[in-house]
Amino acid sequence: MFVQELAPLGSLALSALVAALPLATVLVLLGAVRLKAHVAGLIGLLVAAVLAVVVFGMPIGQTISGAAQGAAFGLFPIMWIVVNALWIYRLTVRTGHFDVLRRSFGRISDDPRIQALIIAFCFGGLMEALAGFGAPVAISTVMLVALGFAPVKAAIVALVANTAPVAFGAMGTPVVTLAQVTGLPLESVSSIVGRQTPLLAVVVPLLLVLIVDGWRGLRETWIPALTCGLAFGLVQFLASNFVSAQLADIGAALAGVAAVMLVPSARKPARAEVRAAVLTGSATETFDGKDERADVVKAYAPYLLIIAIFSIGQLPPVKKLLDSATWKFDWPFLDVVAPTGKPVSGNTFSLPLLNTGGTLVLLAGLITAVVLKVKLKDTAREWGATVHELRFAILTVTSVLALAYVMNLSGQTTTIGNLIAGAGGALAFLSPILGWFGVAVTGSDTSANALFGALQVTAANQAGFSPDLLASANSSGGVLGKMISPQNLTIACAAAQMNGQEGNLLRKVLPWSIGLLLVMCLIVAAQASFLSGMLP
Repeated sequence: MFVQELAPLGSLALSALVAALPLATVLVLLGAVRLKAHVAGLIGLLVAAVLAVVVFGMPIGQTISGAAQGAAFGLFPIMWIVVNALWIYRLTVRTGHFDVLRRSFGRISDDPRIQALIIAFCFGGLMEALAGFGAPVAISTVMLVALGFAPVKAAIVALVANTAPVAFGAMGTPVVTLAQVTGLPLESVSSIVGRQTPLLAVVVPLLLVLIVDGWRGLRETWIPALTCGLAFGLVQFLASNFVSAQLADIGAALAGVAAVMLVPSARKPARAEVRAAVLTGSATETFDGKDERADVVKAYAPYLLIIAIFSIGQLPPVKKLLDSATWKFDWPFLDVVAPTGKPVSGNTFSLPLLNTGGTLVLLAGLITAVVLKVKLKDTAREWGATVHELRFAILTVTSVLALAYVMNLSGQTTTIGNLIAGAGGALAFLSPILGWFGVAVTGSDTSANALFGALQVTAANQAGFSPDLLASANSSGGVLGKMISPQNLTIACAAAQMNGQEGNLLRKVLPWSIGLLLVMCLIVAAQASFLSGMLP
């Protein structure tokens, strides 16, 4: 048995500083040294493992076993989703139907600023609602590149857009997990998160327009951008507070795209210099050509299938059936106990063979192959080619998840969390940072809530704050760490065919992540004091 120790160096502050070295190593190697992401991830994993054994006293065997579990989680379900999502894209490219889809979006508006709103924010939000775990970034990025966006701009837009929907992503999994680990009512945390992230939803579309075309673009298209954000945020607030956390993002995404299409200025052609500045070679293509209605239906079929399959999968009888194929077992050679004396959840491993986004996307892909009349041999060849294309991304994600699990199981993450939780009166302002840090490490708001949700409640009770507020702040702050998580950066780079440029992408999105995090910290601090009337 290994018992985690909060302050192995005698000082909590010093122990936390040392515990942060693995993540700092990865970020510095990516952003400053500009190493390839899979190399930075492996070096960060080595640093985490050395600290786990030498400083935190974790047995070598358990350290290796914990890293193996993290790598397994990186393969399944995370990369399982990404591989199958990109595989569907390759099938549509092979048959020419992605060009049809691209022309269809182009006819809605030829303005790349509006396309960014519809694809990255609204359609990406819908994919986050149904799948999560990297699929929205992967699919949005490839769609924007196909429309002619420069790869780096497409990746930045997709990453920044993947913020406001995250807390209610994957059919509400993050907030459901938060309620489970804290013992707080789901209705309570859902309501409060639904009074925080909608404020982000109002701002993010404006930022996307700014990223795409600068201040002049914002002056020209602020009305459709603001309309999109207001519609998304309003429906997300109403659904999370009065309907269902599981349906919040689905309704919000559909409301957002409907609002954009109803704004007359969104239909106006963009200035020629906008398209020339934003788009690459395909910007010269015209979208005036007509496609057969059957081809248009087939082009949308993969995404309609994904929506239908994920929606059916959430029906109680179907969900129960899918859940029955989940294999839960004790992970070998792990016996870790938290400082409180309770076994940590990482001792067990859950393998949802059917009720996981990747398997449902795989099913959608198989049906897509039939609809698009792709031969079985070609379907299998495209899947293998997708795995080959993502080989370095797979290595990066598995190494970073192995790093995260070693940090979690050895107690490094808990040490950092306890230092922040001891901030007293400043805790309300700092609580979103804890969630942000958790998502930056794990790439998942669900994982960050599982890591720090209960800790936020304990700290809130000690400092005299609302436990519901700080637990919710963990999830709301966490959504802003997703754009800088190494695995999400790798997914975006792989989708944009920018292999090895994760460091460059990190430098471009980090200011947006920190800036929006500061906004969320101010929102939570205000809700803890003079804006307490915002809370249910």
